[in-house]
Amino acid sequence: MSDTIAAIATGAQISAIGIVRLSGPETIAIVDKVFVPLAGKPMSQRADRSLVYGSLIDRKGELLDLCLCTVSRAPHSYTGEDTAELQCHGSPIVLRAALDELFAYGARQAGPGEFTKRAFLNGCLELTAAEAVVDLIDAETVESAKNAAGQLSGAIGQKIEAIYAALTDISSHYHAVLDYPDEDIEDFRLADYRGTLERSETQLRALLATFERGKLMNAGLPTVLIGRPNAGKSSLLNALLGYDRAIVTAVPGTTRDTIEEKLRVGKLTLRLVDTAGIRETNDEIERLGVQRSRAAVERAELVLAVIDGSEPLTEEDAEVLRRAEAAPKALIVLSKRDLPAAVTELPTRLPVLPVSALTGDGLDELQKAIEALYPLPAVPAGEILTNARHAEAVSRALDALGAARLALDAGYMPDAVLTELEEALGALGELSGRTVREDVTERIFSRFCVGK
Repeated sequence: MSDTIAAIATGAQISAIGIVRLSGPETIAIVDKVFVPLAGKPMSQRADRSLVYGSLIDRKGELLDLCLCTVSRAPHSYTGEDTAELQCHGSPIVLRAALDELFAYGARQAGPGEFTKRAFLNGCLELTAAEAVVDLIDAETVESAKNAAGQLSGAIGQKIEAIYAALTDISSHYHAVLDYPDEDIEDFRLADYRGTLERSETQLRALLATFERGKLMNAGLPTVLIGRPNAGKSSLLNALLGYDRAIVTAVPGTTRDTIEEKLRVGKLTLRLVDTAGIRETNDEIERLGVQRSRAAVERAELVLAVIDGSEPLTEEDAEVLRRAEAAPKALIVLSKRDLPAAVTELPTRLPVLPVSALTGDGLDELQKAIEALYPLPAVPAGEILTNARHAEAVSRALDALGAARLALDAGYMPDAVLTELEEALGALGELSGRTVREDVTERIFSRFCVGK
């Protein structure tokens, strides 16, 4: 990291403000060449984090923009290096021209996530906090943003660090007694540490339990609308979205393919898929649509099975109910509540919610029922696992601690227990970034946008 990187940190579209960012050893020297404060003193003579107004110039000394500039010197900066920001007018042409000038004076184009990667490598961010940056950028709900912000402030890292430190104490005590038998060190009795192992297991198990709900915060809940043709699926989709996304006619089989939209339901984001009506058909196009519908049901976390309440039940309705019963979670939507009821009871153990897509009756109750199926864990923001890499590392650490405790209960020699304990330490180290491999680091930061 001996070079200086630069990138446009804002989007490519026209905006009021656009930011160009630099980091590296030549940052302030380069800024002095392209930015002239109107008050005279160059940025190299300015205090850190002061916002200075001046002229952005090219190599010929011609004006590119009137903008603001700020610098932060190492190690008290986001990356731990000398950094600077040029806050320009948000013209993509001006920002590109500013970047070209920085390149001319020796900076190079930053890669995706390279600023945050440098912050991690320089010890300014632990890895879970660094990964939370992109989760915060991508957040689609307030709850997702709050959780990512909590992780950015170190909530997961602090919890893991406390467990890591407790386990390290056990390992270091054992090795101290082993390596320095003549020193006055308290005898190592592994049984004395049973409570530490059990507490660590309990804490990791509670953390891992948040992942099932947490992964839905970032990815959204895969949800499928199923039902026989003309049961009211597309009308329900349109009613939930608040606009006409799907074509609705009285002709069965109008929806020939799956349609996917995102929908906010309370604190949940649904990836809601409307499917072709499930039935046997000789129409080749509709048959392919039905196959896709069945495949979508198999992938779904939540199935909303739509039954037309204004008509008697059919064998197709019975198949829909069977598929809903087999889903991880499901609700039955008794549609067309505004019409005279032909169905008063359904052969199912699942909750049944009468709804009218035409009038909106029952939609609030349906949304509340969906949200109640996926409550947020009762933990502070930032302590919900949303990252599959984190969950996998915690799971491995938990398995290793379980094996260590079983070895302890079986009366094995301390070194056998310590072998498992060190497996747990290795997994937790991958989570925090202590022992993460270079290829994993590269993969993590490749998710980021350029300029962050």
